[in-house]
Amino acid sequence: MNDRKALDARASGLMVVLCMIWGLQQVILKMAAPDISPIMQIGLRSGLAAILVLPLLYREKNRQLLARPYLRSGLLVAFFFAFEFFLLAEAIRHTYASHTVVLLYTAPIFVALGLHWKLPAERLSALQWLGIAIAFGGIIFTFIRPQSVHEIGANSILWGDCLALMAAIAWAATTISIRLTPLSQAPATQTMFYQMFGGFVLLMIAAWTTGQTEIHWSKLTIGSLAFHTFVVSFASFLVWFWLLRTYLASRLGVFSFLTPIFGMGFGVYFLDEKLEINFVLGTALVLIGVIVVSLPGWIQSRRIKICRYR
Repeated sequence: MNDRKALDARASGLMVVLCMIWGLQQVILKMAAPDISPIMQIGLRSGLAAILVLPLLYREKNRQLLARPYLRSGLLVAFFFAFEFFLLAEAIRHTYASHTVVLLYTAPIFVALGLHWKLPAERLSALQWLGIAIAFGGIIFTFIRPQSVHEIGANSILWGDCLALMAAIAWAATTISIRLTPLSQAPATQTMFYQMFGGFVLLMIAAWTTGQTEIHWSKLTIGSLAFHTFVVSFASFLVWFWLLRTYLASRLGVFSFLTPIFGMGFGVYFLDEKLEINFVLGTALVLIGVIVVSLPGWIQSRRIKICRYR
């Protein structure tokens, strides 16, 4: 259960691609929001992705899908998954997509903290604790609002930023649950099905409850659903779960902080979002913290490679 590897070149390359995809998804959610609410986009994509996973479950002849230990863990993970994306959808309605991306991807810090107390292989060094402190300082800095921002707009953005940070904590809870339950040894498709099907059910209920079920079918609506279903919810999540089962979760998590760079760039380019100087500086601190936290894992990986060639 604890036999996970440090990052290598293959894992690093895959994480860069995943970060680009994940950095783009919030931007597309906000672009399509006038035609379909973010919560409906996420709910529908989860249901469609669950359908795509079913043939993979059948091919693997998975007979443990409804087994009590896995089902109990699956329900827990599905709840955290749905809660994360409910908070994310609400955050997108109130704040910039670039803000949402940056704050959502503070999740790896919470993952590293949670796993530090549970798994010996995930213990943080003093240097990594320093990196986490720097990252948290950056998070606090991003919440500072310049006086030039209108009070009403600032309050709405601040609330959206808080929702995005809570979504990050919910994502961390999902990752930790996967690592600490029988799902850590389950096929990635099984874990993904629990999340997608459970997310579909819970998010559709949330959309109906909050009155966000209206859809205006347009090219942007269809394109957004296609991108989020086939690329984000299906392909990228399958790769992510495989990485979680193969490599150290804390190393993977902090590496994913590259996503804010792509997310901020996509937000400025596609949505013409304005980035306050304090937010840019706060993001820079977060990324510095990520590098510091990731450094021990990279050094360990390099030492292993050098020993192999000696």
